[in-house]
Amino acid sequence: MDGASAVPMASAVDWATSAMPSDIEIARAAKMRPIWEVAEERLGIPIDSLEMYGRYKAKLHLNYIKSLENQPDGKLILVTGVTPTPAGEGKTTTTVGLGDALNRIGRKAMICLREPSLGPCFGMKGGAAGGGYAQVVPMTDINLHFTGDFHAISTAHNLLAAMLDNHINWGNGLNIDHRRISWGRVMDMNDRALRQIVCGLGGTTNGFPREDSFTITVASEVMAIFCLARDMDDLHQRLGNIVVARSRDRTPILASDLAAHGAMTALLADALMPNLVQTLENNPALIHGGPFANIAHGCNSVLATRAALKLADYVVTEAGFGADLGAEKFFNIKCRKAGLTPALAVLTTTVRALKMHGGAAKDQLKAEGLSALVKGSANLVRHIENLRSHGVPIVVAINRFPSDTERELDLLRQVCSEMGVAAVVAEHWAKGSAGAEALAHTVLHTLDTEPVDFRQLYPDDMPLWEKVRTIAQRMYGAQGIMAEKNVRSRFAELQKGGYGHYPVCIAKTQYSFSTDPNLLGAPSNHHVPIREIRLAGGAEFVVVICGDIMTMPGLPRTPSAVNMGVGDDGEIYGLF
Repeated sequence: MDGASAVPMASAVDWATSAMPSDIEIARAAKMRPIWEVAEERLGIPIDSLEMYGRYKAKLHLNYIKSLENQPDGKLILVTGVTPTPAGEGKTTTTVGLGDALNRIGRKAMICLREPSLGPCFGMKGGAAGGGYAQVVPMTDINLHFTGDFHAISTAHNLLAAMLDNHINWGNGLNIDHRRISWGRVMDMNDRALRQIVCGLGGTTNGFPREDSFTITVASEVMAIFCLARDMDDLHQRLGNIVVARSRDRTPILASDLAAHGAMTALLADALMPNLVQTLENNPALIHGGPFANIAHGCNSVLATRAALKLADYVVTEAGFGADLGAEKFFNIKCRKAGLTPALAVLTTTVRALKMHGGAAKDQLKAEGLSALVKGSANLVRHIENLRSHGVPIVVAINRFPSDTERELDLLRQVCSEMGVAAVVAEHWAKGSAGAEALAHTVLHTLDTEPVDFRQLYPDDMPLWEKVRTIAQRMYGAQGIMAEKNVRSRFAELQKGGYGHYPVCIAKTQYSFSTDPNLLGAPSNHHVPIREIRLAGGAEFVVVICGDIMTMPGLPRTPSAVNMGVGDDGEIYGLF
């Protein structure tokens, strides 16, 4: 079946002059196929290898994934983006559009995405399943609860927190120092009031009063472990290695010391199976796991990616936010831990976003602005240089908006040409796979003609402090890094404690190469202030928190949630 014929294209709509239906209207009009038909006809997956969640969602059994071990791998294509702006870049939309376009021209392709968090859904970002005619469906389900994976992750995390406090309540046999508990609680919602709390109030029956904290579920180490685990045994071992506190003699206390990791694994057993859905054009998509890239490592699960590489010739995946965050962590954490070698990177940009980086105000973006575009293109150039330092071929996808002029598009093509990179204008948002055919052909040509010399940014044996400095200088254009004495001491403590070989996961604002979200474009010679460093012993990386970034976001003045509800027809409105 030709996937391109399965969804009504925008050919009847002059998208440059007419209003398109909303994303949710397009998603509701989709002609979805039963997911078992997509699985069998497109991928050869038998129905008894699926755990069905209704007609249009299924989980892929782990024993089936294991049976694919001896199959050859397809080629892994990363979609990343320039530094995000309120103008929009369309990274997920481009991932879906490119995957659909590769299938349209006769290639066997899959896409791998992260699951959306409820926090941004109800906050200020809205849904996260692509957009226009390049979406994954059922869109409402995917954005709201999906198959319950995030609930399982939240519950597993909070079970460990409960068992930790329970151990202290019943005698504290491990001699845990109340002042050195590092394991807080999580929820998949933006709630600034829970960033710092006091728990255990109300008398002796409620345990011991102490300070505690909440982070958002997507920043949980359990989420990171979930996305990096190769199988159930690896998940179990990693969960056991979580460091939750230290004893009074500074000995690390692990989840395995509390005998919590078995029950945590049980809670995650079903969730660990990757989720199979489809695009608007009935092409297969695995959506699994969802760590943020500004406060976590920003990649979908290793299990989903590895399964897709066995099932398809081309796998298109994404990493969160700009290439300085998502792509850097994809290369230096996910690929390092999973032994993956990306074949190519697609860098998504828009004329609008680069004009904002060049100083144009949001209400000026529809007007042609060549001078702002020239200035803002420095952001694109920096990201191209960063990707090139990892030794992967690059294609720039210019995600077209109706207001883009030919002179603006020509200017961007020229910038990319001077960098030795192909740039393709793509219209998948308005035209689906037909609008990304040129991008797909350019990607295939680049894969065939440009060699891959993939390399990580730093070696395992580089000291932790130097790893952070390397990222700051080479990815962010910074002059250096700085930290208070207590933070430097923590670096030294972790280095001496045997964690120096871990990669580092930088938590910082996504809106700038610096830690100041107002410094747009490509700022240089700034310093990156390090506020805190956290050990993720089960995920096997170190989280370095920079600037004012929060691991529990807050809601905006007018959250998206105020516009949501259920209509008389039973349909959810206001999601996107």
